[in-house]
Amino acid sequence: MESNKPLILVTNDDGIEAAGIKLLADSLEGLGQIVVVAPDREQSAVSNALTIQRPIRVKEFRLNNKFEAYSVDGTPTDCIKLAYFSILNRKPDIVISGINHGLNTAVNVLYSGTVSGAIEGSLIGAPSIAISHQSHNHSKDLSAAGVIARKVAYYILNNNFDEKLILNINVPDISPELIKGTRITRLCKSEWLDKFEKRFDPWGNTYYWFSGEYIINEDDPNSDDNAINDGYISITPLDISFTNYKMIEKVKVFENL
Repeated sequence: MESNKPLILVTNDDGIEAAGIKLLADSLEGLGQIVVVAPDREQSAVSNALTIQRPIRVKEFRLNNKFEAYSVDGTPTDCIKLAYFSILNRKPDIVISGINHGLNTAVNVLYSGTVSGAIEGSLIGAPSIAISHQSHNHSKDLSAAGVIARKVAYYILNNNFDEKLILNINVPDISPELIKGTRITRLCKSEWLDKFEKRFDPWGNTYYWFSGEYIINEDDPNSDDNAINDGYISITPLDISFTNYKMIEKVKVFENL
């Protein structure tokens, strides 16, 4: 691997053959040495899952017939760990996960395999980006997502950013020329009203199909879901600390039980 160029590690959760990761790699070309390590199939909504109950198999791959790539039968988190500890000969200068088909805003960041790839990148000490497009249609024009990914990656690579940086970028499903700009946002207070539809297979056995309704509970323009609805690209800096500092004093009562 060329040590004189920035090392850009690319992953996703839609699988190594997804249109989004192919466009992302092309969009980043020229910024450094691109290495793709991604799941061999869709791994949406696996969050930060690790494969620990079976072997993980890796196959060398050529993405777009030009980028060094590795297909992994595991999760996005597996991909970043394998890349760092087994495949690459040095730490990546940046990790970029995407381009995901479907938004990863609000509470969805807890379930997202795309975001987990960026989180794992931060954990190995590389500034990281998760990037998603609003449309679930794999034939949709993702060029606006590719453009913003390149711009942000270029700036990070050429400026002094904290290695723990995690940026969650979401792009609205509108024509690129209609996008109004970019907003720096926080996670919206949206939620899923979960449903499990009861169904029966041809043999009469019961199974359940997960679905639900997504509810946006606020109208703050500086929240990610509302920025998207207003026609802006949303960029949210994330932090993996789950400590509820407001409750520390209150729960000290449990020290005396």
